[in-house]
Amino acid sequence: MMSCAGNQWVKTPVMDSIAATGVRFDKAYVSNPVCMPARTSMMTGHFPSRFDMRSNGPAKVPDTMLKDTLGNVFRRAGYETVFGGKTHWPKPMTPENIGFEYLTADERAALADTCAGFLRRKHEKPFLMVASFINPHDICYMAIDAYTKGANQPQMHPKSIVERQCMAEALRLPPGVSREAFLSRHCPPLPDNHGPTRNEPDALGRYGGFRGWVRKHWTAEDWRMHRWAYCRLTERVDAEIGVVMGALRDTGLDRNTAVVFASDHGDMDSAHGFEHKSLPYEESARVPFIVSWPGRTPTGKIDNRHLVSSCVDLMPTLCDYAGITPPRGLPGRSVRRLVETGYAPGWREDMAIECTQSRTLLGRRYKYSVFEGPGRQEMLIDMNQDPGEMVNLAGDPKSTEALAWHRKRLRARTAELGDEWGRQLLSAV
Repeated sequence: MMSCAGNQWVKTPVMDSIAATGVRFDKAYVSNPVCMPARTSMMTGHFPSRFDMRSNGPAKVPDTMLKDTLGNVFRRAGYETVFGGKTHWPKPMTPENIGFEYLTADERAALADTCAGFLRRKHEKPFLMVASFINPHDICYMAIDAYTKGANQPQMHPKSIVERQCMAEALRLPPGVSREAFLSRHCPPLPDNHGPTRNEPDALGRYGGFRGWVRKHWTAEDWRMHRWAYCRLTERVDAEIGVVMGALRDTGLDRNTAVVFASDHGDMDSAHGFEHKSLPYEESARVPFIVSWPGRTPTGKIDNRHLVSSCVDLMPTLCDYAGITPPRGLPGRSVRRLVETGYAPGWREDMAIECTQSRTLLGRRYKYSVFEGPGRQEMLIDMNQDPGEMVNLAGDPKSTEALAWHRKRLRARTAELGDEWGRQLLSAV
């Protein structure tokens, strides 16, 4: 969802400028492609399974761990630590008790202005600032409202007025363009992987609610309008990020500030007939991760080899640049050596992705997933030959050896992470 990554349907000049002055990791993935688990992972440096988290809901975050959250680690090291925007963490986590001054709860333009104002202050100490923007998250209301209207259901999230206003603006057609011309020249086409994966796990066919409804009822034009609106919402947040980056440059702080751009999850955006998140597919689990420090980082470099986590690698990376010793026992690693030299000895050859209904192991070639529930549970994708994830090889006799190896390796990874739910899931296959 960035023009610098080759998406011709969206224009993201600010994100592109961050990438142009730094290193963009093309194989960056979240620890869990859902808001709350991923955001908790970013602030703690641990996989969500450490807190018995699979989705947005209660979690077991012990008070003893709050002292080693991102804000508290930097505050102890003498940094001024501030946070603005979306939090979405489980109790007992708040900006204050994980070590931040809370600048603003706004997640949009006012957040950008507040963060810019903070940068323009006189600073007596080094600072860590987190600007947590909401968009393009407003896209979810398109499917939610289509479902409640089409299925004659009560409106979901009736207080989400601003979100629906942003969605309405994102769905507007360009002025002076007919519907026919819009669809032929301006609106993104359906992706090549719009159809379901052949032999998809049975759990994917059991989705109900708005996700299952739009998969069954939306037309090609509905899906294309979703893709159009998603691009416009991405451009909206790009402009908001631009306000912050402009203040960083105007004050000269960009010369002595490392910038990390990351996300907590993506959106399926019509791939395999889905929208929303929580699936191990690329559109949901693979996200931007850019490290930029003009004059310090290589410029315009793309790392398309190393597997990086936008969640568990974040704290070690920031600590490394700040000269701070990270908390002991974190599963992630700093990407600084990868940024500066393109090489880090012993870098991971595979990584785990935890989802609400599944567990995944992503390696150099294959992506292996196990889904909850009866029926076909396993999915094995040859990412080299099938980047669109259209063919499940789990039932292919030619893939028996690869399937067995990844099954064994994922069991080992869940054991390393202490992932009890994952261990129980894998015991069934």
